Amino acid sequence: MVLLVALALLLGLFLAVLLFNPRHRKSGHEGKAQTSLNNDKTSKSYSKTEVSLHNKRTDCWIIIKKKVYDVTSYVEEHPGGDAILAHAGDDSTEGFFGPQHATRVFDMIEDFYIGDLGQ
Repeated sequence: MVLLVALALLLGLFLAVLLFNPRHRKSGHEGKAQTSLNNDKTSKSYSKTEVSLHNKRTDCWIIIKKKVYDVTSYVEEHPGGDAILAHAGDDSTEGFFGPQHATRVFDMIEDFYIGDLGQ
């Protein structure tokens, strides 16, 4: 019985570490989001054509509410699997705000912000 309780506590600790440990970014865009959020004047603008070129698992950009996000480093971690690729290089606004996403993703997405959608 004691062994079972100890095992349950260890599993709980492991799950808590996974849940609350910040994810490490791989795409090389660290700092870009913070710079853009702090100073909108330096925000880069991308055309829809330019965004559409980034439509693969290894190079995945999405548009959400006219903002562009490079989510390449998150594709493999996406809990919904390849669903994130359904609108790679395109507008993902509708899917992003679907019922399948926890509110946490609304804060998390800003880490991937690289610019705005131009005209």
